[in-house]
Amino acid sequence: MQFLTYSETRRRLREVLDAAEVGKAAGIERRGSRVALVERDRLHGLLADSWRLGRPEAVAEAGGWSVFLPGSPIAADGADLEGAVEEFIEALREYSEDWEDRLRLAANHEHLWPLVLFVSMSSDAELASWVYGGES
Repeated sequence: MQFLTYSETRRRLREVLDAAEVGKAAGIERRGSRVALVERDRLHGLLADSWRLGRPEAVAEAGGWSVFLPGSPIAADGADLEGAVEEFIEALREYSEDWEDRLRLAANHEHLWPLVLFVSMSSDAELASWVYGGES
């Protein structure tokens, strides 16, 4: 992958974005840090299928439903599956905000960055589809 400087990227921005949109390698290097550019839907699909993200699980118990994500502190309950999924999506959003504010610095939470990235780029409908095990 060719990493362009910040200045070179500004001059060639259209070319860099065009490359990323069609799945070509594109990146920027700035102050020794490298950033790869990936078209949103490609990254979203990759994250949705990633083993690092995990898969939500739903369990019927005590007259209601629980939805949780193994390996994370995220869980929700509801009287029915739909209600539990809605609560779970809200819990995902709240966790993502907390992660960005402070949890990203905690050793036992830093590994959840793919989840936070996935949640931040997903609509509620996409998250619901992911929870139900469909295409996201």
